[in-house]
Amino acid sequence: MAKLTDLVAYCDRRTRRAAFKDAPGAFNGLQVANRGRVAKIGAAVDAGVIPFQRAVAADVDFLIVHHGMYWDMPRPLTGPAYDRVATLLAGDCALYSNHLPLDSHPQIGNNALLARQLGLRATRGFLPNEGGDIGRIAPSRLSRAALRGRLEKLYARVIAIEYGSTAPRQIAFCSGSGNSALPALAAAGVDTLVTGELREEHFNRAQEEKLNLYLCGHYATEVHAVKALAAELAKKFDLPWTFIATDNPL
Repeated sequence: MAKLTDLVAYCDRRTRRAAFKDAPGAFNGLQVANRGRVAKIGAAVDAGVIPFQRAVAADVDFLIVHHGMYWDMPRPLTGPAYDRVATLLAGDCALYSNHLPLDSHPQIGNNALLARQLGLRATRGFLPNEGGDIGRIAPSRLSRAALRGRLEKLYARVIAIEYGSTAPRQIAFCSGSGNSALPALAAAGVDTLVTGELREEHFNRAQEEKLNLYLCGHYATEVHAVKALAAELAKKFDLPWTFIATDNPL
């Protein structure tokens, strides 16, 4: 067993949570407490009734998520909003959310890990935030075809939009939504982006600006950091951990 306050403090320090400016509804940090003790850690991408039910069924009492549950608050605690809170309280399961800090982190962040799974090392950032650059950029010797091939082995669905260089020297990574990343590519000197999802009109932009865009799924590109933080936390406090998967295809 470990103290809830100790786990929260470690996560806050490790991710530099307080340094980042995030969306107003993100509410990074401890979102729901438990009785103060933790015996098992869980990791999930999204807050939701089903992930919470699965976490409680797996005896998780400290659940780390990337997307917390307060984006559209305040709202009445009725219907699904009530079900979420009631599930956590009934299972004595604390909820810890961490959004942009877990995208940005140079070791355990989604974007650094996206690069690492391709055998690349991110050496610089882009998309500046008060706490640090959110996106990451890695030098590469991969051909465009080799990059696409590696991604297709890693992800169930890859949408490739290829109008950029056939041998990109640098690859940018922005997990989840890449909508804010597109305008920053030219200034960063990059024409190739690996991300989760984009808006429909960005197809024309890729043609006009000669970009390579690889869309691997919002959910799928954001499983990495919560797993890494949970594994690190479990090792630090000598606790078991598990990943709470969902069937999210988006």
